[in-house]
This record gives sequence, structure tokens and C-alpha cells, in this order.
Amino acid sequence: MTSSPSANRWAAHGGGASVAKGSSRRGRRSGVRRDPSAAAAMSQDDRFAFTAEWYDPNASLFRRYELLYYPKDGSVEMYDVKNHRTFLKRTKYESLHLEDLFVGNKVTVFSRHLTLVDYGDQYTARKLGSRKEKSLALIKPDAVHKIGELIDIIINAGFTITKAKMMVLSRKEAADFYVDHQSKPFYNELLQFITSGPIVAMEILGDDAVCKWKTLLGPANSAAAQTDAPESIRGSFGHTGLRNAAHGPDSVASAAQEMVTELCSGPCIAMEIIQPEPPKVFRDFCGPSDPEIARHLRPGTLRAVFGKNKVQNAVHCTDLPEDGLLEVRPARQTWDSVIESFKVESYT
Repeated sequence: MTSSPSANRWAAHGGGASVAKGSSRRGRRSGVRRDPSAAAAMSQDDRFAFTAEWYDPNASLFRRYELLYYPKDGSVEMYDVKNHRTFLKRTKYESLHLEDLFVGNKVTVFSRHLTLVDYGDQYTARKLGSRKEKSLALIKPDAVHKIGELIDIIINAGFTITKAKMMVLSRKEAADFYVDHQSKPFYNELLQFITSGPIVAMEILGDDAVCKWKTLLGPANSAAAQTDAPESIRGSFGHTGLRNAAHGPDSVASAAQEMVTELCSGPCIAMEIIQPEPPKVFRDFCGPSDPEIARHLRPGTLRAVFGKNKVQNAVHCTDLPEDGLLEVRPARQTWDSVIESFKVESYT
């Protein structure tokens, strides 16, 4: 059986690499030789450069490449900068389009799933940097019953909801989420509120999404929002400074977004475990939250065996006995009400 052209292309270039950012993309670069015709083509054709990341399951690590896209003919090119060699020669690839190219997006090139983690040069950042961006939209417990109206507002504002998940935060997750507020006098009240019921975490996509979502939210204090921005989400649905309906990060790189993005990246299975001391016994079975530490201290634990990093650490478990009832509380009634609200408010 003969292999496909795409398989041959990948087979000819192995391995991955870290990518140096912002280096020149013309002529000789880090020992990579390009023939004159290729250099001439690059000088004539518009092209965009990205730093792309691919998870190698065999080596259990992330590999980085420089991905070049030529909109004139829809061709792509990839370079392994660490090993100073071409990874994929310039090849026409019709499945990739200019609108797919923005930092944070996941694209597929010849069956490899790549994450675009940064712009490869200033030209690309200047040309495409103001295009698509992702942000976290978190609906707090006091506004979950209005999820249908809120989804309508988000979509009508020009956003696309790319991922969504309903969940109940444990106190530890809430503490990690609001670590920047740890010294604030309202910290404990904030944790108690955010863990008091389900939240809905959404990844939203749009032009200048972080800034635009913050504007749509309005001032953090609901009273100020009702006066200064009555049409905003907090002006319409908020009650106090803490019970202000929704949250948004200040930057794309927010740690909160990392956590929610991971939780929304695929299916999760929630299980209620019955045992004489379930929080302690299962927590010991899970191991330390950091897989690297787990592999050194508790190599047989779940996170040591299956975890990748602090965010992608395979499994979550209840940390405190008092959190157990909160986390396993039946969600069917909540889900039914949310779904019904969505149906009634969004489609009538």
C-alpha cells in the first residue's frame, strides 16, 4: 500500500523544536539555506508567520515550529528552527484559511493539530493582531438563571461562543481563580459567593475580545454600572460589587482563562465516590496537583501517570470534606432550568 502525499511530506521531516521569536524570515536564518528562487518568491508574495505548538504524545512534550502561510495561493511552510532545517516544504493546503490565523486558535495541517501561540514577526502582528482574539466570559452564580438572555447579548455583540461548560468551583479552585484578591477584605465573602452555586464558563471569540467583553460587562460595582452603563451586563443583571453577574479577565494570558480553557477543551466525567474517607483517600490517589512533583514524590498516582502540567493534570478531586457535598450536589435541576431558559429566552 502506498502512503499519501501528506504522509510522505511529514515522514521526510521528523521532530519538533522551540522557535526563536521575531527573527528575520528572509535570506539565511539560523543556518537554514534557501535557494534563490524561494527567496525571490518570498520577496514577491505576502506571507504571515506564526509560532505554532504541537503536543508530541510519544515524547510527552510540546514541540514548536514556525508556520508560514501564503494567502496568494493558500500554501504553508514549516521550519524546525532548533534543528536548523525545513520541516515542511512550501505546499498548497486548501483546508487552512486566513480567517483561521489568530493567536490562540487551533489549526490542522496535514493531520497535525497545531496551536498558534504567538505571532512570528512584527509584520504579522501588525496586520493580523487586531483581528480575532479569545477571552473568558464567566457567568456567576447570581446570574446563571439568566443564561439564555446573556448568551443572546454575547452573540448579538458579535462574539462567537467556541466553548462552554457549567461547573461548581471548589473552594481551592476559587482561591486559585481569585488569587490576586487574596489580600482584599472581601476575599472570604467572594470565595463563599463564587462557590455557592454553578457558574458557566465560556470561551468567546471576537475582534479585540478582551477589551470588548470588559466594556460589555460594565463597571465592576453593579451600582456604578446601573448609573454609568445601565445597558451593560452588570448594569442590567448585577446586584452588588461581588454579586455582579459576570467576570472577564484583564488579559488574554490570564491564568483564569488557562484553567477554564482546559476544562472546556473536551468532555469531563464527574463521579461521586463513596468511601469511609473519600476526600483524603482519593486525594492521595490523585497525587500532588503538579504532575512533575507527583512523578518525583508519588510516581504511581493518577497525576504522575497521566498529567502533563499544572493545568492539564488529568483529574480534579475534592480537597476538603466540607466541599464534598457542594461538589456532588445533583445538577440535573439546574441543568434543566438552564436549558429551558435558553430555549425560551433565546429562541422565542
